[in-house]
Amino acid sequence: MLNNNENVKSVFSIKDLENLSGIKAHTIRIWEKRYNILEPMRTESNIRLYDLPSLQKLLNITLLHDHGYKISKIASYNENKIPLLVQEIISEKSSKSHAISAFKMAMINFDQALFFKTYDDLLSKKTFGEVFFEVVIPLMNEIGFLWQSGTVTPAQEHFISYLIKQKLLINTEKVQVLAPIRKDRVFVLYLPDNEIHELGLMYLNYEILSRGYKTIYLGESVPIDSLKDMKKYFDNITYISYVTVQPTKDDINNYVEQISREVLDENSNIWFVGRMAEYIEDKNLSPKITIINSIANLIFEL
Repeated sequence: MLNNNENVKSVFSIKDLENLSGIKAHTIRIWEKRYNILEPMRTESNIRLYDLPSLQKLLNITLLHDHGYKISKIASYNENKIPLLVQEIISEKSSKSHAISAFKMAMINFDQALFFKTYDDLLSKKTFGEVFFEVVIPLMNEIGFLWQSGTVTPAQEHFISYLIKQKLLINTEKVQVLAPIRKDRVFVLYLPDNEIHELGLMYLNYEILSRGYKTIYLGESVPIDSLKDMKKYFDNITYISYVTVQPTKDDINNYVEQISREVLDENSNIWFVGRMAEYIEDKNLSPKITIINSIANLIFEL
């Protein structure tokens, strides 16, 4: 259902609230019945529906509950006290969960101002790398689930992804202008054919540049022939491929075999990271082909 003034989804099911808050629908129902923390609307068939203020209130309650407040105590507070307590928690310790909730609200409402305020608040306390690693990566993982479950639309996902991409590009440019100080290898970062999920790869490019390496960023949907071309210009190449949905689990091993046969030589190797990498079979691994199971582990390898 859409708000006629804002053209934004403003009515949510209890399953949406569960997906967005992390509180089980069963628990939400108990909290409503025992403590009257939310007052849902009802359809003619008695199905619960919630508005945006209810969602925001539940996200605030979740934060307080995560910080040790008992639900019975939270329920005794008036409506104005809960946001004040949330602000106190945020000011005392930069709350990752609050920032993620704020970014999700910005996404749901297509609210650029809230996105930028939340980002700037985080950046006043953390480096860009810390903001991205501690908050944005968990956020994107959550958004992937929210999109799959139908809680958010592709348009909302694209909206928040573009804003994050803007910040990545700005910060990458700052380190890109610095001359490389580590020259033992060159990193070539790319996504395979038909793979378009670029944010994780963009962040890795930023981190590798920050550590003084030269990178060649090829971006999305790169054919294998383009990888071969790199060998004309550089020695000691480490390719990094972020495989989120492509190649599929049925095709990934054929793809790895082709890379090994046509691209890799004594002066090159490749690191695979992303969801599809878990389907690469052991028989295809070698000192030149490495699976790295998380961004954190890949950064550690640097």
